[in-house]
Amino acid sequence: MSAPAAAPLRLSPAQLGLIGVTFLMWGGFFLVVPLITVHFVDGLGWAAASVGLVLGLRQLTQQGLTVFGGAWADRLGPKPLILAGCLIRTLGFAWMAFAGSLPELLAASLLAGVGGGLFDAPKSAAITAVTPPEFRARMFSLISIAGNLGMVTGPLLGAWLITLGFQRAALIASSAYIFALVVLALTLPHMRPAPRGDARALAGLAVALHDRAFRRFTFVLCGYFLLSTQLNVAVTLKAVELAGPGATGPLYGLSAGLAVALQYPLLRLAERHLRARVVLVTAVLSVAVSLGLMGLAVTFGQLLACVALYSLGTMLVYPMQQTLTSRLAPEGLTGSYFGFSAISLGLGGAVGNFLGGLLIDAGRRLDFTLLPWLTLLAIGLLTALGLRWALRDMPTREEAQAAAGD
Repeated sequence: MSAPAAAPLRLSPAQLGLIGVTFLMWGGFFLVVPLITVHFVDGLGWAAASVGLVLGLRQLTQQGLTVFGGAWADRLGPKPLILAGCLIRTLGFAWMAFAGSLPELLAASLLAGVGGGLFDAPKSAAITAVTPPEFRARMFSLISIAGNLGMVTGPLLGAWLITLGFQRAALIASSAYIFALVVLALTLPHMRPAPRGDARALAGLAVALHDRAFRRFTFVLCGYFLLSTQLNVAVTLKAVELAGPGATGPLYGLSAGLAVALQYPLLRLAERHLRARVVLVTAVLSVAVSLGLMGLAVTFGQLLACVALYSLGTMLVYPMQQTLTSRLAPEGLTGSYFGFSAISLGLGGAVGNFLGGLLIDAGRRLDFTLLPWLTLLAIGLLTALGLRWALRDMPTREEAQAAAGD
């Protein structure tokens, strides 16, 4: 399906601020999260499954709260929730710097998850609110590119800081969210939502829940997010096994660098010529096959080649999912729809973080190192089939929404 040439996107201060804080948030997050696995598993000898459980519960906490954060943004406006979330995540990462036991690490991770749950969906709602419909796909692409730049910078800085100690790395990561708070406080307007007939705070979630096509799409995507979280667990552990703790920098740098260079033109090309169902199913298949091939990698270079294929898939999913969600959301319920969509990342991410560590431990115990990678491949193939089923009616709805906005 071809699209007419669009007018140039001129970024407002609010849009520039959102792009900047996305870089800070992703940079701070990816500075410290890969180091959690390296520090506590390889450095302190903790079981991979225990650290995977901590990461999974943080993911579940964040995405579970995101469901409500989006609905609250429809009532309060996104700005106060984003600022509160930045402050709470700062405290969570700072506490993580001093965690010396599993309960302490779990508590700090959960606090960081609460912060993320407050700013995640409201940030997407703010992006939608300050961007005209015809520019949203490109704006979400720019947001994703900024995040991937942070994903490049964070691990590279983290790989250097880990030589100075995990504590310093976690404290520097926490400071990124203070900077993000200041930037948004200065650039993002407070957008007061228009009053709705239904005064219930969570009424928008009920609408999203009863949207059959959107609900089906959301729950099938759990399988994809189970796969996407493996970069933080199974893939990181494989990289460290092959090349040592310093491997996290090149690993994340390659993934994010490819996204920075290719995501925007690849997305624009896909939007012009392919339906959403074809793009998403193909992207998930790319992620699944790459994870299966990682089990065969015996050198760090071979693993990086698999990560490149993995990245080609992941770079397409986020902007298309976000754009599709914004188009399907009724007027005034964008936050609620973004919040509800977080269920897929919450459930899939939580299970994926725990399952990745569990499968790595089981593979080592059974002397069957292919176990985690074959399992992930199978999950990916099932997810691709599920998405093909779930999205069978989506293109028609998407086109109808786009036409209504013209």
